[in-house]
Amino acid sequence: MIVLIAGSSHTGKTVLAQKLLKKYEFPYLSLDHLKMGLIRSGFSKLTPEDDADAIMDLLWPITREIIKTNIENRQNLIIEGCYIPFDYKKDFEDEYLKYIKYSCLIFSEKYIQEHYDEIIENASAIEYRDESDSEYCTIQMLVRENLINFKKCKRSNCDYILIDDKYEVDIKL
Repeated sequence: MIVLIAGSSHTGKTVLAQKLLKKYEFPYLSLDHLKMGLIRSGFSKLTPEDDADAIMDLLWPITREIIKTNIENRQNLIIEGCYIPFDYKKDFEDEYLKYIKYSCLIFSEKYIQEHYDEIIENASAIEYRDESDSEYCTIQMLVRENLINFKKCKRSNCDYILIDDKYEVDIKL
């Protein structure tokens, strides 16, 4: 089984991946780590600040083939990151799709408004984020990104987990 966890920044993708790693004992791949490996090694001229679409264009072909290889080898893997395209299904035949579980984490505007301080406090739950993170991660940015992702999920008929009241996120396999 391949578990894809998508969503915008700060929605808890890495926390959920860690939770699933412990629960199912599946390894996981962070697309942010793959991005930084390609950038730091010089295999890409992109920078972490480049447009997310440009980064997705770099990462997705590699990620797609990792997924296919894992399915062909009957291996489980969790992949998390904001660089998973909403139209990912077009890149896989039905034989592959039956082994892929996709979920996009989405905060409602209400959740963001009521829990913004908690979102910022939990930003470093798994990985370190410096003080400049809270300057970039504003309520307005979170509302905008999550609304865009919600619309893209609906348009692409993707599964999503809407976080509206409490942060109780899980994926059952």
